[in-house]
Amino acid sequence: MKLLLLSNSITEGFNYLEHAINEIKQFTEGINSIAFVPYAGVTINYNQYSDKVQNFFNKLNIRINSIHNGNPISIIKNSDAIAVGGGNTFQLLKSLYDNNLINLIRDEVKKGKPYIGWSAGSNVACPTINTTNDMPIVEPQSFQALNLIDYQINPHYLDAHPSGHHGETREQRIQEYEILNQDTIVVGLREGSMILIEDNTHTLLGTKSARIFKYGIQTYELTTNNNIVF
Repeated sequence: MKLLLLSNSITEGFNYLEHAINEIKQFTEGINSIAFVPYAGVTINYNQYSDKVQNFFNKLNIRINSIHNGNPISIIKNSDAIAVGGGNTFQLLKSLYDNNLINLIRDEVKKGKPYIGWSAGSNVACPTINTTNDMPIVEPQSFQALNLIDYQINPHYLDAHPSGHHGETREQRIQEYEILNQDTIVVGLREGSMILIEDNTHTLLGTKSARIFKYGIQTYELTTNNNIVF
């Protein structure tokens, strides 16, 4: 399988997705068309969303085929790669189930079709969406996701604990997850970073280290350009 999983789409000082343009360019070499899944978009309509993504991929001379513009199954099967955008993870997963796309996308990627995800699009590549940051504004039929990797990602991972804030930190919330899911590893993926999966090698790329969580083991930092080995 070949996947590129980004923590985020917008980084301070860059336009949309441009912080990762070098990695995306290398990842998409030889690709002419990408099936885009806009279902995570809630405050932006699908036409606007797909136009925004196309504007970025124009720089790479790649055509975006948004699956809302036709038969999703046919578009996915007849495109060179798949991209799943960010937004609300619950809405994204619900729509994937509603349109019977879970097994199709999983099968296409496992057969070698490249997959790019950012934020919610990275979350659904995991076994479940249980480590999303999003509000459950809709109810999918299951929290089981594409299961393309065997660990969980927490996109937009933050270390901060704002002064005067008495709720749980992100680290505490992930530790809660770990107590109840003791066999599962979570990668806290900070903004500006991404994971490249190629030939069964998982490499952290980007500008920031990632935080690794595993029940019974002290959390630790994985620096960029290193492989994720558990």
